[in-house]
Amino acid sequence: MTAASAFDSAGPAGDDHAAGLRRDQWRERMGLASLAAPALLLVTITMLVPVGWLFGLSFLDDNGALSLEHYRRMLAEPSYGRTFRTTFEISFVTTLICILLGYPLAYFLSQLPRRAANLCMIAVLLPFWTSLLVRTYAWLVLLQRSGLINTWGMKLGLWSEPLQLVHNMGGTLIGMVHIMLPFMVLPLYGTMRAIDRNLLRAAASLGSTPVHGFWTVFFPLSLPGLAAGASLVFVLCLGFYVTPAMLGGGKVTMVSNRIANDIELFFNWGAASALGVVLLVITLVVLVLAARLSRGAGLFGAGH
Repeated sequence: MTAASAFDSAGPAGDDHAAGLRRDQWRERMGLASLAAPALLLVTITMLVPVGWLFGLSFLDDNGALSLEHYRRMLAEPSYGRTFRTTFEISFVTTLICILLGYPLAYFLSQLPRRAANLCMIAVLLPFWTSLLVRTYAWLVLLQRSGLINTWGMKLGLWSEPLQLVHNMGGTLIGMVHIMLPFMVLPLYGTMRAIDRNLLRAAASLGSTPVHGFWTVFFPLSLPGLAAGASLVFVLCLGFYVTPAMLGGGKVTMVSNRIANDIELFFNWGAASALGVVLLVITLVVLVLAARLSRGAGLFGAGH
């Protein structure tokens, strides 16, 4: 009876203590929210409001009435399909080439001593110190018919006539790979550098060859970095404008170029907004799929 009375007397006190903890937790959350409020307000003003404005414009026709005209036009006109196909083709091929070039480079850098690797990383980061427009103009000078590559190639007898290296898909891919390659190397290098080398030594002690150890131990553990780099390069390529416009010479039209034409030439904000909304949705879908693949790659690497 005495124990029951003590339990009953302790009950209200325990409830008051729990209520006090909840109040303290609520005050802490409100304090954090008040600290984050200026940043959230800035993000809302600079990102969400413009995106919402474009989203609304995409559902308005030329007379300002609600309509799906712009989306129906995208489905009806084959030119829109060709534009999206070109955009995805260039983005996919650029990502694939960056993987083929960036993975060996990142692996080589990860095997170097840290001091030497840091010096080599300066060469990887060097393009970031130059404007994207300047780099694109540099490739235009190198690849044009009277450029350095054609001039040297004909002087060395490699070909007799100037090659069409620019104002086509090939020139666009060259410029985009050059710009996107660091975005592939950086996440790969970070992931590879964090891999414990003792795992490879353990595999070798169990009779694994260097090639077998690489494919069964090192490569699975590097997949999260590969997925992060590939998704980053692919998403950035979807919105490219300057490089396709200059190196493509008007013959390579991506979605961003089509949006610019709708605004600058036709002053059709509704059509441009609809293209922007579709591209944004596609980008979000790609990011979601990349996140799931990245988690799967992490589980795969951990399981082996």
